[in-house]
Amino acid sequence: QVQLTESGGGLVQPGESLRLSCVASGVRRSISLLGWYRQAPGKERELVATITTIGTQNYANSVKGRFTISRDNAKNTVYLQMNSLKPEDTAVYYCKGSIYPYNYWGQGTQVTVSS
Repeated sequence: QVQLTESGGGLVQPGESLRLSCVASGVRRSISLLGWYRQAPGKERELVATITTIGTQNYANSVKGRFTISRDNAKNTVYLQMNSLKPEDTAVYYCKGSIYPYNYWGQGTQVTVSS
């Protein structure tokens, strides 16, 4: 069974950085698309960033220039480097992997940005 496990969340002050990691286990074929989503209390889950097998990246406008998504296919891992964090970035962050015809979600990691 495929399982995605996030790590790296925590409490930081505005302007600081965090690096999230998501490791896929039980994978027998390559993951065609990996992404990060986030959900703040009382709000809809939203797309943060995606990355294809060959490294093509897309970002939500709210994080462009601050966040960077990357992947290490040999390690079955996707990363989200978050710089210049703002209180508005506070949310539970989830990684998602797509292996046709299935989608897999991690359990999430809490990111809190506060003074």
